[in-house]
Amino acid sequence: MISVLVPTLNAEATLPNTLAALVKGVIGEIVKEVIISDGGSTDETVAMAEAVGCEVVAGPRGRGPQLIAAAAAARAPWLLFLHADTVLEDGWVEEARRFMARSGSEDRAAVFTFAFDDDSLAARHVTFWVGLRCRILKLPYGDQGLLISRALYDALGGFKPIPLMEDVDLVRRIGGRRLTVLSTRAVTSAARFRREGFFRRSVSNLILVTRFLLGADPRALARAYDAKA
Repeated sequence: MISVLVPTLNAEATLPNTLAALVKGVIGEIVKEVIISDGGSTDETVAMAEAVGCEVVAGPRGRGPQLIAAAAAARAPWLLFLHADTVLEDGWVEEARRFMARSGSEDRAAVFTFAFDDDSLAARHVTFWVGLRCRILKLPYGDQGLLISRALYDALGGFKPIPLMEDVDLVRRIGGRRLTVLSTRAVTSAARFRREGFFRRSVSNLILVTRFLLGADPRALARAYDAKA
């Protein structure tokens, strides 16, 4: 069974759809629990999560620390880390079940196929390049979800307590040979891309990742990312 772990910060606008897509997993008895790790929301995020039966834990603000707090509370043998603005499409339960049933799956991890909730030409261009990055560089981001066994997560040392690039850091430790890209789409909100411009946001993200891979302090990168929000 799976513990679904979602970091949140003022996510009332997107969280309902994210949680709604998990209902089939609960009904299908594949999702044991949904744990919301909140970083100090001032909107209705926590109330909404509690109203639908999610467990809520408080984590220091920052995706890395929040995901660590969520994982510490998880009780299932599989963990699914999911962003609060990402919706798994129909079919994810069956595909996740098949992946977990494979021989040796405990030593592998899986992500979903990236997609935007936007069908514009600019959005399709970004989606194409994300797919290319995943195929060639084996470098998916956290908005594709991450399904990983508890055993492998612990063996790798889990997420690091960094406010940004925690997904890139863990995926690099997993390694491309142990990573499977599932065909089911993880549909992520394009609101920030629409607001800043798809090309500009994509270039900014690329610069941040490159700086991280070259050794930049994730705290400085988080400040740069938040400054553009």
